[in-house]
Amino acid sequence: MEISEIQRVKQQFGIIGNDLELMRAIDIAIQVAHTDLTVLITGESGVGKEFFPQIIHTNSVRKHNKYFAVNCGAIPEGTIDSELFGHVKGAFTDAISERKGYFSEADGGTIFLDEVGELPLSTQARLLRVLENGEYIRVGSSKVEKTNVRIVCATNVNLPEAVSNGRFREDLYYRLSTVPINVPPLCKRGEDVVLLFKKFVMDFSTRYNVPKVQLDESAKRAIMEYSWPGNIRQLKNVAEQISILELNREVNAETMKRYLPEQPKTNLPTLFGSNGGGGKSFESEREILYSVLFDLRRDVTELRRQVKELMAGHSVSGDNVSLYEAHPIPVVQHTVQPTIHIATPVNDLSHTVVDSSEYVEEAMTLDDMERKAIIQALERHHGKRRDAARELEISERTLYRKIKEYGIE
Repeated sequence: MEISEIQRVKQQFGIIGNDLELMRAIDIAIQVAHTDLTVLITGESGVGKEFFPQIIHTNSVRKHNKYFAVNCGAIPEGTIDSELFGHVKGAFTDAISERKGYFSEADGGTIFLDEVGELPLSTQARLLRVLENGEYIRVGSSKVEKTNVRIVCATNVNLPEAVSNGRFREDLYYRLSTVPINVPPLCKRGEDVVLLFKKFVMDFSTRYNVPKVQLDESAKRAIMEYSWPGNIRQLKNVAEQISILELNREVNAETMKRYLPEQPKTNLPTLFGSNGGGGKSFESEREILYSVLFDLRRDVTELRRQVKELMAGHSVSGDNVSLYEAHPIPVVQHTVQPTIHIATPVNDLSHTVVDSSEYVEEAMTLDDMERKAIIQALERHHGKRRDAARELEISERTLYRKIKEYGIE
């Protein structure tokens, strides 16, 4: 496709950047817009996946019809079927009237299903039927209805892994991914990071009526080398903080790094997975937590065994026999200073040895760890559940359910 067409779309939707992989994703979206093929958009959270279904809709023959964007992860599991497919009066307790779902309202147009990987299995079966023959049944009804919608989906979940774990239907996955579009993470877009930062600080300079922030070469290198786990959303937040807080409008690397959280370096699995397509759902992380606790218990057990062997290897003849007698510690002797032996009574040591494995079992339950992580995330984001869910890399629906389950206020 001609570069001019891609540039037109970028200008229309305010997309900043010249990364080749990004340009390729836009090119595919433009080409597939004139068809009715189902499109699956993948990429890490915060990379801008929401622009691509709009590109597809506005460049299609359906552009004059309705466009709906549905966040599947934010709708409670008990009501998502009603939201998508509608319900009849009396279908459930609160169904005091009929309701048209999104698939009815979007007839002839486009429906964008964001976080499609969060759909319950029962809803996945209903969606598959729509994809196969355009048919659906409203909740509480037995009448088959038809719809003609273009479906575009997006997810940051690794769907092949979800399929292997039984959390996503394999047949639905292949129907959704007729045309895959992968949006690259910010850390792989090179100089696009600098272009985006300049755009953001220009916007904030106008909004807050402050001088525009300028980056020196060291600051540019710093943001290009940073991993940006929150992608464009995080970059925008950093640009806003610097625009408001920094008195010196010439920013260097040292100043910039104060606004960039250090990336944890650990071999332990994180509680809520990593950003990106390989992230796991909240439920699957329990398996990781079990593994961590089992490893911890094994280490504690090994430590207890070594301590017991050490104690058993000493000749204990009294209450104050010192470990030094069995394993003397070499002490450098000076002519003006006598050698001092510091003895630790064996019995006192044995009294300090606790059954750590029992403590771990009692104090570090999985529910305790989950509850604590959720509370800390909510506190960090001042009770904003959407931001907390994004940090924990779980859907808002899952977070709401866990808050209710743990009685978190």
